[in-house]
Amino acid sequence: QLSNVESGGGLVQPGGSLRLSCAGSGSPWDYYAIGWIRQAPGKGREAVSCISSSGSVTNYADSVKGRFTISKNNAEKTVYLQMNDLKPEDTAVYYCAAESLWNCEELPEPSIYDYWGQGTQVTVSS
Repeated sequence: QLSNVESGGGLVQPGGSLRLSCAGSGSPWDYYAIGWIRQAPGKGREAVSCISSSGSVTNYADSVKGRFTISKNNAEKTVYLQMNDLKPEDTAVYYCAAESLWNCEELPEPSIYDYWGQGTQVTVSS
């Protein structure tokens, strides 16, 4: 019904930047809120950002606020996560996920999302 494909991960030094992309397919993509969720080795899932279907509402985890920016392009059916000033503790697999009934007034728990991508690895290391 709805699928997401993440890309843009890789290896970067502390203080560097990466831009992750989440390409959606299926129907109707522009009715869904999109979140970015990460999972570090040995840790549970952590919601890091959310953007409403309209793109007008965004939220961030305190750990990334001021460093990460979420945005979307409806024509391309793509959501982006610009990550700046990366830290070793940002190392994780990053997933994008979709939910049709959430407006991102608050950052949701990862469990509310219905559709998940396969993830992309981000490694921050010297």
